[in-house]
Amino acid sequence: MDSYEYGELLKTLRTKCQNICAVIKPESLERELADIEKKELDPHFWEDTKVAGNIGRYKSRVLKILQEYREIERNIKDCSELFDLASSQNDSTTLELLFADSTDLENSVLHLELFVMLSEPHDALNAIVTIQPGAGGTESQDWASMLYRMYLRWCERRGFKVEILDYQDGEEAGIKGVAFIIKGENAYGYAKAENGVHRLVRISPFDANAKRHTSFASVQVSPEVDDDIDIVIEEKDIRIDTYRASGAGGQHVNKTESAIRITHLPTGIVVQCQNDRSQHKNKATALKMLKSKLYDLEHKKQQDGLNTQEKSEIGWGHQIRSYVLAPYQQVKDLRSQYTTSDTNGVLDGDIDRIIESVLMVYSKN
Repeated sequence: MDSYEYGELLKTLRTKCQNICAVIKPESLERELADIEKKELDPHFWEDTKVAGNIGRYKSRVLKILQEYREIERNIKDCSELFDLASSQNDSTTLELLFADSTDLENSVLHLELFVMLSEPHDALNAIVTIQPGAGGTESQDWASMLYRMYLRWCERRGFKVEILDYQDGEEAGIKGVAFIIKGENAYGYAKAENGVHRLVRISPFDANAKRHTSFASVQVSPEVDDDIDIVIEEKDIRIDTYRASGAGGQHVNKTESAIRITHLPTGIVVQCQNDRSQHKNKATALKMLKSKLYDLEHKKQQDGLNTQEKSEIGWGHQIRSYVLAPYQQVKDLRSQYTTSDTNGVLDGDIDRIIESVLMVYSKN
């Protein structure tokens, strides 16, 4: 980066900062915080714990936005002044330091843009993620397990917690399916970018002739609905099956039918849970998963004006992202057109840039 490029970068970041300011209205947020702090002084404020909790979470979000915005605003101003001074004095050492720190400054602005963008009520919720392999037996089941590992590593990188709800091993390798909850700030807001069919092209480790294979797996992401969201599920609309749990679990596994599968007949949505020894707890969790999926489906219908069921085909023509490992290395998201050759990094959970690019596309639509 040279001085001209850095100067242009500062102009761009200043413009973005001004745009963020127009959206969040810092002075208005500060007045809201003052009002909240006055309410918190009232002893009756804490009598309704649900309302107090919601206000507390909103206050934390506002404080974080204001803190990051003020810090970015100050950093851009400091860098601009230092850049002008260093340029006028031909101070190459200071200029090099500014160039070196430019990526961090740019990333901080992008992070705040995304944080402000994730303002829909369900963006702040936890995310329920279900991964299902497509047709192809062992190949697709192995691909599903690779995606599962990718998301676990991504959660580790972001500091999200993961709770496994259902896990089914494949016959030879991989998994038949997995469902888990990602818990953390804006978990659904970020994870929703992964909703769709993922395609893998590679030299198959299961093919003795070392031929290239294409595999598909579906990733479904829905928000974990709060208890105060009222979703009515009629008994006549669901079928409940019990089965023996599989996977880790010690002596309990395969001895009692504690695992629960619920099928919602009108939509064909199926949810499963086997993470607890208690059948009743698994049923309660499965019902919550079903409510989350129904809530998400209804929300998407309202957004898109659809009255049809979700597409269930996991194959050609429905993929959102391609992961090519042979004959070349490339990951390409077909919505944002973001492309990278760092396939190892992506499969190890380094997917923030891809997610950010998709969220930026969502924000423009």
